[in-house]
Amino acid sequence: MMTERQRQILNAIVEQYAEVASPVGSNLLAKAFNVSSATIRTEMVELEHLGFIMQPHTSAGRIPTDKGYRFYVNSIAEEHADRQESSVPERHATRALATRVAQGGVPERTVRNAVDTLVELTHNLGLATIGNQLYMSGLSNLFGQPEFINSGQVRQVAQLLDNLEPWLHEAALNEPLSVYIGAENPIGRSAGCSLIVSRFRGPWSDRSYIGVLGPTRQSYRDVMLLVRRAGEELEEAMYGERY
Repeated sequence: MMTERQRQILNAIVEQYAEVASPVGSNLLAKAFNVSSATIRTEMVELEHLGFIMQPHTSAGRIPTDKGYRFYVNSIAEEHADRQESSVPERHATRALATRVAQGGVPERTVRNAVDTLVELTHNLGLATIGNQLYMSGLSNLFGQPEFINSGQVRQVAQLLDNLEPWLHEAALNEPLSVYIGAENPIGRSAGCSLIVSRFRGPWSDRSYIGVLGPTRQSYRDVMLLVRRAGEELEEAMYGERY
């Protein structure tokens, strides 16, 4: 059973690792939580024992595991119903997304605008289904991430992308927002990627999808908000209503 302090420490590790792309040490967290480094290390050991974090090599800090990310993402999903974006960056980002969607005109251009805006805002690869085709943008963002500096990892990601379009058409995702983390990806378990997809009704299908693909290390709270909002904006732009 995870304690409240352990939950907060896990959240901090996820968020710090997303920002700095290097293992998070006890000294940094000790300052944030106003406790000793020894106390943080004790909690880290327990979180590691529970499978939520790992130490990539001796004397390093900790990074989240897929299980740790899943716990974090589930917590965000539970908060969504009661949370509205409130920070200035969030308001600017969602306003920019709404503006670009409204400027699209024809449905295909509208979807492309939404994808391109997600690429700019999340720094991930953006994607959407347009009829029977998959539109993708921002490939350089994806392969520019430090996780994908070796050729073997790049090949894994390329294989995932090759199979993404048929999988989206066959998957029939039921949730307004679906998040597949790392090994949860049914078509790229070893690619080290997370796929975040929102469903929307389009003129081509009642199950059209827009989302992003990026490394497992990312700012899930912000990205999930933007992908969900992208689906809502497209729904409103095409049908005058939100789901």
